[in-house]
Amino acid sequence: MKLYRLLTEDDTSAFCHKVTAALNKGWELHGSPAYAFDASNGVMRCAQAVVKEAEGTYTPDTKLGEQ
Repeated sequence: MKLYRLLTEDDTSAFCHKVTAALNKGWELHGSPAYAFDASNGVMRCAQAVVKEAEGTYTPDTKLGEQ
């Protein structure tokens, strides 16, 4: 099955660590990162899509972060 996640985080090193952790678990970058101002919290936020091929059949109960 092919899995998709959108990783988001405030524009801090935590975002880079989140993406790095996903890459080290076998996820691959999908597309370009996004960067936008979150007016409700007054911070810049980052987003990066990642995809991964995995064994099994997808269901809505699949825990994407555990893959």
